[in-house]
Amino acid sequence: MARDFNSWLAGFRDSIADYGYYIDFEKVHRNVDSIKVELNILNSLIGSKNIKEDFKNLVGKYHEVLKCIPLLLAVRANDIYCQDENGGYMYNFNLGKHSANGSADFERYAYFMEHTGLFDLLENHIINNLVDYATGVETGLDSNGRKNRGGHLMEDLVESFIKKAGFVKDTSYFKEMYIHQITDKWNIDLSAISNKGKMEKRFDFVVKTEGMIYGIETNFYSSGGSKLNETARSYKTLALETNTINGFTFVWFTDGKGWTSARNNLEETFDVMDNIYNIKDLENGIIKEIFV
Repeated sequence: MARDFNSWLAGFRDSIADYGYYIDFEKVHRNVDSIKVELNILNSLIGSKNIKEDFKNLVGKYHEVLKCIPLLLAVRANDIYCQDENGGYMYNFNLGKHSANGSADFERYAYFMEHTGLFDLLENHIINNLVDYATGVETGLDSNGRKNRGGHLMEDLVESFIKKAGFVKDTSYFKEMYIHQITDKWNIDLSAISNKGKMEKRFDFVVKTEGMIYGIETNFYSSGGSKLNETARSYKTLALETNTINGFTFVWFTDGKGWTSARNNLEETFDVMDNIYNIKDLENGIIKEIFV
C-alpha cells in the first residue's frame, strides 16, 4: 500500500538531542586543565594597583602565560589582529613560533591587554578566578560544536538500529565508504552515480546482504534553510540513478521539523524514492524489512 507523505512528514521529530549534545564538559575541563598553571599565575594580577607594570614583569618571568590570552577573549586562534588609530598589529600567542622578548614586546602585549579590556577585567576585580572564568568561556565556545555533534546524532541512531537488526560492523555493514571502495570490494559497476568515475561520493553506511548492497545516507534537520532543498533534489537524482544499477539500492534515513520549510522538494523525492524513511519507520522495524 502506498504511503501518505503528509502522514509520514507529520511524524518528524523536533529534536534527537541526547544528554551529551549540549556541552562536552570532558573537553571543556581538558582544555582548561592544559593551561591551569598559567591561568593561576595570571590570577596574581587580579586587583593589582599597578597592573601594566605587574603584567610586564610577569610576562618577563613567565612568558608562557601569553598562551592563555586568546581564550580569555573567547578566541581559538593564536594570531590576533587588532587595529586602532595607531595602526594595525598582529599579536602572536603561539609560543612554539614566538615568545615575548624584551621591553618592546612586553609593552605591545600590555597595550593589547589594556585596549581589549582584559586589564580592566583583572584590575577592577570583575572576576575572582581566571580558572573559573576560562571554564565559562570554554563552555560557551563548546556550544558552537553542537552543529557537529548534531550531525552525528542521526548517524549514531541509525547505526544502533542496524546493529539491533543483527548486522556486524566491518563484516555486514560498513561506515563511511566511498564509491571506489564499494566498487573494489564487491566488483560492482557504480559509474551511473559517479559520473563515470569523475565524482567520488561517500555513503554514511553500506549494508551488504547476500543479494544486495545498500548505500545509506542519514541526516536530521531541526531547522530549515536552502541546504534542505538542495539535499532533497540531489537525493532524488541519486535515487533515480541507482535504480539503473543491478545489485545496489540507495536508502535515505532523514527526519527533523526543519523539513517543514522544504516539504515540496522532499515530497518530490518521496514520490520517486521507495526507500526513504524517518525515525518512526526505524522504530517500527523497517531495517529488517528492507535489508534482505
